[in-house]
Amino acid sequence: MNTIITIGRQFGSGGREIGEKVAAYYQIKCYDKELLSRAAKETGYCEEILQNHDERPTNSFLYNLVMDTYSFGYNASSFVDMPISHKVFLAQFDTIKKIADEGPCVLVGRCADYALADYKNCINIFIHGKARNKIDRIMTKYDLNEAKAKEMIQKKDKQRSSYYNYYTSKKWGHADSYDLSIDSGLLGIDGTVELIIQFIDHLEKNKSLHK
Repeated sequence: MNTIITIGRQFGSGGREIGEKVAAYYQIKCYDKELLSRAAKETGYCEEILQNHDERPTNSFLYNLVMDTYSFGYNASSFVDMPISHKVFLAQFDTIKKIADEGPCVLVGRCADYALADYKNCINIFIHGKARNKIDRIMTKYDLNEAKAKEMIQKKDKQRSSYYNYYTSKKWGHADSYDLSIDSGLLGIDGTVELIIQFIDHLEKNKSLHK
C-alpha cells in the first residue's frame, strides 16, 4: 500500500475513528491531534498556540495581535509580519508535507488534501452524516443533552468550514473537492471503514489514483 489518505469530516460523523481504523488495517500511522504535536516540535511553536488556532477561521485582528506579542515579543520582526493564525497554518502545511514524504499514512482534517494537492498517491475522503446520527453520537460521547450536542456540532462545523474555505481554493464538504464522500450513518463506522478499504485497494490495484 503506497497511498496517503486524507479525511475531511463533519463533527460527529466519526471521521477520526474511521481514520484510525483504516490506518490500523494498513498498519500505518494516523495523524489528527498528533499533527499539532509534531508541528510544535518541528517549528518551536508552543503546542497551546497551535491548539488555539486548530481548524479555526482567522477573524479577530486583536486576538492575532495579542498572540503575536505573546509568541514572539514586542521587538520581533515577525510581530509586524503576518498574523499568528497564518503562521500556524503554514507550520501545519509544512508538517503535513513532511509526514506525507515519510510514506503512507492517514491525515485527518487541517486542509491536508489541499496541502498535498501535488501528491499523485493521495486519496481525499470526506465523511459526513445525517443530523440525527451525529447528534446521537455527540450526546453519547460527551454526555450532553440534545440541544447542547446540536449547538456543539453547528459551532465545530462552522469553524471547520470557514477555516477550510479561507485557506484553500476549494469548498469544505462539496463533493467535487474530494475523491470519495460517504455518509457514515448508512453503513456504520465499521461498514464505512470497509468501503474505504475496498475503494483504496481497487485504486491501488488499477494504478489509477486521481491526484
